[in-house]
Amino acid sequence: MGFLKPFLRASFRHGIHPDPHKGDTASRPIQRFPFPDRLVLHLDQNIGKPSLPIVKKGQEVVRGEPVAVADDFVSVPLHSPATGIVRGIELMPTARGPKTRAILIDVYHGSTQEVLYSVKRPLHILPRTDLLRAIQETGMVGLGGAAFPTHVKMTLPPGQEYEIHTLVVNGAECEPFLTTDHRVMLEQTEDLIRGVRYALEATEAKQAIIGIEDNKMDAVHAVAAAIEPDDPITVQAVPAKYPQGAEKMLIRSLLGLEVPPRALPASVGVVVSNVGTLAQLGYLLPRGEGLIERVITVTGAGIKRPGNYRVPIGTPIRFLLEEVGFEGEAAEIILGGPMMGMSASSLDTPVTKGMSGILVLNEKAIEQEAENIYPCIKCARCVQACPMYLNPSEMGQLAAKREYEQMESRFHLTDCFECGCCSYVCPSNIPLVQYFRIAKAMNREKAKA
Repeated sequence: MGFLKPFLRASFRHGIHPDPHKGDTASRPIQRFPFPDRLVLHLDQNIGKPSLPIVKKGQEVVRGEPVAVADDFVSVPLHSPATGIVRGIELMPTARGPKTRAILIDVYHGSTQEVLYSVKRPLHILPRTDLLRAIQETGMVGLGGAAFPTHVKMTLPPGQEYEIHTLVVNGAECEPFLTTDHRVMLEQTEDLIRGVRYALEATEAKQAIIGIEDNKMDAVHAVAAAIEPDDPITVQAVPAKYPQGAEKMLIRSLLGLEVPPRALPASVGVVVSNVGTLAQLGYLLPRGEGLIERVITVTGAGIKRPGNYRVPIGTPIRFLLEEVGFEGEAAEIILGGPMMGMSASSLDTPVTKGMSGILVLNEKAIEQEAENIYPCIKCARCVQACPMYLNPSEMGQLAAKREYEQMESRFHLTDCFECGCCSYVCPSNIPLVQYFRIAKAMNREKAKA
């Protein structure tokens, strides 16, 4: 079907226009990253149940070999990113702080590190259920950051009355600094279109629309040129605005559909998947291989060699920063982008499947960002910026009083997807989104109790 003209529909209302900060990496081709001495493969790299290890200490593994299996339907396996030997299964630091179980693999640097394990399947004749199982066996999760198992997203719960009519492919990449999806669309175009075709078959959707922000027109034209005339696939440029890449916002921009509060996109007949996820799926499925590496953006004021790197999963951040020429001491390291990413709790934290970038801010950049917090002045800028039409000001004041339940019952706290627009525009520098994360966590703990 080809290329659609930009702006066929208006964008979502509200949102913000932060400085993109993409110039340092957007034009840099993807480079392959070296292997560290040791890889740390956390077993809980996906939403759902952690993987179950099937290797033991002292066991030799080859690149691509399964080292952990899915423990449930909402779970995925893990594959060895390198040929080496299992050092052990231990508790290791995570991005959020608490340690969780991880498989440690010492890398054989004398190996060629070719992928030596694969299970090829006749994909052209596989029934839908077998295709979904094959997707699960790749270990694929959402590479945009959510880490939701891809096969689960493409499977409708039993007994649902609605059908999927559209696959929305998210190429917006609206988060500042990040350019991984941009480079993947330019360099893995054929893989992306192949992955979209697999996703159409798995979801039984009638059409796919690839939404790309209009500040990446080179990617729009590259992807459109790779689409065959009989493909039910179109490309649409959407206005560059944050958070255009949020699935509910992109659905509204592309299709004019409103996903109800607390509902999934499937409730309006849509499945959303990231371009990086589908490009990797299009690469792995024909080869019968598992997910062992991903592209991440490494950038920031403290980096000598910013760029987009194809990094083995499990690579420690400390090793990665040394290789790209990190300078500085008291620096803030953000995993992901500045709007929705989180500060790294330890340099021993490894690259995971859901990690899309590493942003390093050196001492000077931190000093520029550090400002005092002042009382709310009732300016309503946060209300005007919120893409979900919430009232961050009122919720922030309730959070200060620890009235977490009222934040949910009166102001729909769970509809907030923590995009950070409110914190960005607040002239009083109130960290609203951090308050909301704490409130959600406290409500979850109370519900469990």
